[in-house]
Amino acid sequence: MRLFKWIYTKVLGWEAIGDFSKESIKKCIVIAVPHTSWHDFYMGIFLRSALGVKIGFIGKKELFKWPFGYLFKAMGGAPIDRTPGQDKVKAIAKVFEEHDEFRLALAPEGTRKKVELLKTGFYYIAIEAKVPIIMVAFDFGKKQHRISKPLYPSGNIDEDFALIYEFFKGTIGKVPEYSFTPNK
Repeated sequence: MRLFKWIYTKVLGWEAIGDFSKESIKKCIVIAVPHTSWHDFYMGIFLRSALGVKIGFIGKKELFKWPFGYLFKAMGGAPIDRTPGQDKVKAIAKVFEEHDEFRLALAPEGTRKKVELLKTGFYYIAIEAKVPIIMVAFDFGKKQHRISKPLYPSGNIDEDFALIYEFFKGTIGKVPEYSFTPNK
């Protein structure tokens, strides 16, 4: 952990603003925005390692078979069945039930290209799983990861998304022209 923190702060020159309150928030949805490049993946690994917090991901169950299954599980991955016709929100919420501690990282843009609206799946997963949402801004312009306080979905998606969009306002991604700029 110290090595990752040293690389994260001293070599790469990044800083984390905020934290995950790991003592109190053992289950949550972590949304990372903007997602503009493959560089976001390893920067997320550095962030979670530097902060010493477990943050996982989901993937199709086929990824968790030999030869990479053990590695993906060790990295915090959880398999889900993506067979068509299933309720993905309920399937992912069930993963939270199966773990005492699970923080799920998602990129709500759904692509690395430019978008003006976030997808809403993470919001409905949070409601179904009864977990808060923690926002993480990947600001390559300032070399900062800004971490929000937990947002407990109210059920009023318009009001909650206004808060979410405000949090990410002005954040510059690795590929600046793909940075998230909400149209609201």
